[in-house]
Amino acid sequence: MNTPNDPTTGAPVPERLLAAAKICFLADDYHQVSTRRIAEMAGVNVSMIGYYFGNKEGLYEEMIRATLNPLLEVLDNNMLASLDGFTGYLQLYYQTMLAAPEFPKLILKVLALKHGPGRRFIRQLLERGRTQGARRVVDLQQSGQLSAAVDPDVLRMSFVSLAMTPLLLKEVFEEQMERPMDAAFLERLALFNGQLIAGGLASLVPSTPGTEGDPA
Repeated sequence: MNTPNDPTTGAPVPERLLAAAKICFLADDYHQVSTRRIAEMAGVNVSMIGYYFGNKEGLYEEMIRATLNPLLEVLDNNMLASLDGFTGYLQLYYQTMLAAPEFPKLILKVLALKHGPGRRFIRQLLERGRTQGARRVVDLQQSGQLSAAVDPDVLRMSFVSLAMTPLLLKEVFEEQMERPMDAAFLERLALFNGQLIAGGLASLVPSTPGTEGDPA
């Protein structure tokens, strides 16, 4: 049942189930988590999982969707209308994953399996992100902010590496640095990596003929 410090306390039933599901699925393997355990943590009858999500797998997929959607929806707004937007996107990513540090590991674990719950669904979400990201690259290229030679898949892989690696190896990095990768640290990292990406991409924009440094 809920406790006074439980993040699911007081929220609508679907939100409580999603919050409880995230806690359970990030702590244990999918097959070791029972719907009864999730329902007890959410403080609701187990039948509510079927009512709102169909079944355990439906709840699992909706938990993943609810976590990733804010990151995917950014690709449809104006945050990445300029190269400076990479900093804001990294800030959002780090903030999202800091609240659920095991989530990146869960995604990789699911994708590494040949089959299993959520794999097809996660691949669909990631493909949606790839398609939307490629469209944003084209927009930046058409506005003259990005070289036409930039490969969207290469840029995406570079960005994902900078975004995911710190959280995937968080415990290792913290032990080496002997300090926590807390919100303040990740804010500084987002600013640094965002400027690194923006500066690197800006340097690839071809110079206009006749500008300083061009041959006469």
